Amino acid sequence: MFKPHVTVACIVQAQNQFLVVEETINGKALWNQPAGHLEADETLLQAARRELWEETGIEAQPQHFLQLHQWIAPDNTPFLRFLFAIDLRSPLPTSPHDSDIDRCLWLAPQDIMTAANLRSPLVAESVRCYLAGERYPLSLLSAFNWPFTEGA
Repeated sequence: MFKPHVTVACIVQAQNQFLVVEETINGKALWNQPAGHLEADETLLQAARRELWEETGIEAQPQHFLQLHQWIAPDNTPFLRFLFAIDLRSPLPTSPHDSDIDRCLWLAPQDIMTAANLRSPLVAESVRCYLAGERYPLSLLSAFNWPFTEGA
């Protein structure tokens, strides 16, 4: 049975700097947006807020939906990745709560898009999507008859 991995990611921008998280996978330091898997008892927005806080220590609400990426990883794992935008006035200090995150960095978009150490090609593609300027309202996504509290 086909079951793609459903993930969320936040592209966080402040003063033309973008937030990335660095994690070591198979001995290599890789960059990603704050991102992770949707859990069974949460909405996509709740997952995005949770992942942002766990990986960076920043509490912020996504302001826009940017893109849904359907992607097949090199190991043939299928993904549906929901990308959200968060614009901050200035870069905030970070304090990862997830032990898998080594550190967080605020970087220029070009530094990310040309980096050789991206966790997946979706990291650079997410920056391109943000820079393209298309934004969609969060109301595009809804949790119909959702049994859990939305504000949690």
